[in-house]
Amino acid sequence: MKNPDHSIDLRDLVTKKEKLRGILGSMKKAIVAFSGGVDSTLLLKVASEVLGRNVYAVIAASETYPQRETMSARALARRFKVRYEVIHTTELENPEFAKNPPLRCYHCKNELWSAMQKIAAREGIATIVDGTNMDDEGDFRPGAQASREKGIRSPLKEAGFTKSDIRSLSQMLGLPTWNKPSLACLASRFPYYTPIERGTLLQVGAAEEFLRRLGFGQLRVRHHGEVARLELDPAEFSRILVDDMRRRITTRLKKLGYLYVAVDLAGYRTGSLNEGMKLAKPSRPPHSFDP
Repeated sequence: MKNPDHSIDLRDLVTKKEKLRGILGSMKKAIVAFSGGVDSTLLLKVASEVLGRNVYAVIAASETYPQRETMSARALARRFKVRYEVIHTTELENPEFAKNPPLRCYHCKNELWSAMQKIAAREGIATIVDGTNMDDEGDFRPGAQASREKGIRSPLKEAGFTKSDIRSLSQMLGLPTWNKPSLACLASRFPYYTPIERGTLLQVGAAEEFLRRLGFGQLRVRHHGEVARLELDPAEFSRILVDDMRRRITTRLKKLGYLYVAVDLAGYRTGSLNEGMKLAKPSRPPHSFDP
């Protein structure tokens, strides 16, 4: 979890906000793919101000996201007085997702956007938007390909928002998510080609929830079979190395089924499981799409 960059030019931030309002206003109506995370919360808040009853939030629930996140998203939608709907996706039933290839996110997003397009047709809404921003361009993101194919728009990106911009404006607007740790689908905790199963998703989710209850902020529990590799903010390394804390964590994670618990000295970073792809030299890029 990072605090906003207080060196940001406030005039620039206000300009971006007005550009965002203009983009949303031009849509007349919009469906917001809403997770309750930092990015989509700001997007939904501004959309609710600009579009009023013409904005509709769709919250996706599945085994790949903790239930508390769905509950939090519902509470925020009610707070913004926005109409919303919770849909239950079934990506685990798709073998192209469950076997966890590098294109896993493509198959997940393709199903999600297809479901949202049916809702859009039912509601008479032409545009679906998500919380993608400028900083989401730097990593391998096959889900973005599905978004382009389905015509999903990203107003925060169109308005030039970075993640730091989003946190700063969220704080200015009094949104409770301004300093919320970044979240991602629990399937992202598994190395490619490690099957995604309900049991191991629950195992990872329970491990992360336990660490959050201990007060750790930005974190990931990467699942390597019998090994749990903990990615934490380096500023919290000293906490986890205290004897009592080490014992509590190892005892709990072993009860959850892990044999070994390791701390990654590189600390938390997004897309760490893509690092293996960068080291490999396959004859065909792992992110290539079949013609």
